[in-house]
Amino acid sequence: MTGTAAPFAADDYRARMERAARSAAEAGLAGLLVAPGPDLVWLTGYAPTAVTERLTLLVLAHGQDPVLVVPTLEAPDAGKAAGASALTLRDWTDGKDPYAATAALLDAGGRFGISDNAWAMHLLGLQKTLPGTSYASLTDALPMLRAVKDTAELELLAAAGAAADATFEEIRKVPFGGRRESEVAADLAGLLRRFGHSQVDFTIVASGPNGANPHHEVGDRVIERGDMVVLDFGGLKDGYGSDTSRTVHVGEPTDEERRVHDLVRAAQEAGFRAVRPGVPCQEVDRAARAVIADAGYGEYFIHRTGHGIGVTTHEPPYMIEGEEQPLVPGMCFSVEPGVYLPGRFGVRIEDIVTVTEDGGRRLNDITREMVIVD
Repeated sequence: MTGTAAPFAADDYRARMERAARSAAEAGLAGLLVAPGPDLVWLTGYAPTAVTERLTLLVLAHGQDPVLVVPTLEAPDAGKAAGASALTLRDWTDGKDPYAATAALLDAGGRFGISDNAWAMHLLGLQKTLPGTSYASLTDALPMLRAVKDTAELELLAAAGAAADATFEEIRKVPFGGRRESEVAADLAGLLRRFGHSQVDFTIVASGPNGANPHHEVGDRVIERGDMVVLDFGGLKDGYGSDTSRTVHVGEPTDEERRVHDLVRAAQEAGFRAVRPGVPCQEVDRAARAVIADAGYGEYFIHRTGHGIGVTTHEPPYMIEGEEQPLVPGMCFSVEPGVYLPGRFGVRIEDIVTVTEDGGRRLNDITREMVIVD
C-alpha cells in the first residue's frame, strides 16, 4: 500500500491492536497475523517502502504484547512508525529462519486469522514450522475489524470526500466532446492530486456505450456530442479513501436519458434513506434496487449497491442481498446504484455515507442532478 498514513498517535494504535486482539479471542482465534498492507497500516502506522520476500508480520494475541517480526535491515524504518512504541520489534537477519522466530510467538495448536494479502510462501512456511496450526482469512474471520470509524477517521473520510467533490466541480468545466476518455481521466487524476490525494486508485471515464460497463477500462474512444459519460474516481487522501460517481451528458440529453438518470437518482436517494443503526446491510441494497426494479429496469442493475471504505477504497461491509450485518454508527460505505443498457449508455450516482446515531450522513455534497457538459 502506498499513500501517507493518517496522523494518529501511539495510543490510537495501541487501542486498535488491543481491540483487534480482543475481537480475535471473542471469535475463537488464538490471535491475528498481519502482513504488510492496509491492516498493518491501520493497526501500527507502518507501511514498508517495499514489500519483498522477506517476512514482516505483526503478531497479536489477547493478553500478550503485540510483536512485529521484521527483517533486520528494515527494523530502523519500522521503529519510526507512529505506533512503534505500542509494540515490540523482533528482527531477524538474512540466513536465519523467520518462521522459527515467528513460531516462538504462536500457540502451536492454535487457529489464527491472517491477512488476506499475506504471501502464500509465508503462510506455507508457518504451516511447515507449526503443522498443528490452522488459519482463516481476516475477511472471513473478522470482516468488521476496520468497519466502524472513530471521530478522527470520520473527519479524514469527510476531507477525502470534499476533495473528490472539488474534483468534480472542476472536471465539469473542462471540454468533453471531441476528446479521448483517457484525456479526461488524466484530468481527473490531476485534480484529485491537486486537491490533496497522494494516491489515485481509479479514474473511470465511460462514454456512450462504454457506460454500460460498470468497470470500463479507460480507452481512446473519442467522446461525442450526445454521449452520456459515467465518471467514477477516487483514491487516498491522508491515508483515507474517496470514491465518487456522477454521470454527465455532453449536450442536451434525450427524454429517455433524463428519465433513466432521474430513476437512478431516486434509487440512490432511497438507498440513502434506508441507512440507520440496526438495519441489515442488505436493506440498503433492497431499497435502492426496488426503485429500479419497479420501473422495469431491474435486470440492468448488475452490481451491489455499495461497499465499505476507509484506509482502502473497497472493504467490508457490503450493501448486498444476503448481508445481514446490522449497520452501526461510524460505518462508512458507498451507495451507488446504476442502470446499464448494453450498447447504449449507463448511469451511476455514488456518494459515501456514514451511519449516524439516528440515520445517515452523506460525505459528498455535489449535485446529483443531471449535469450538462461541453
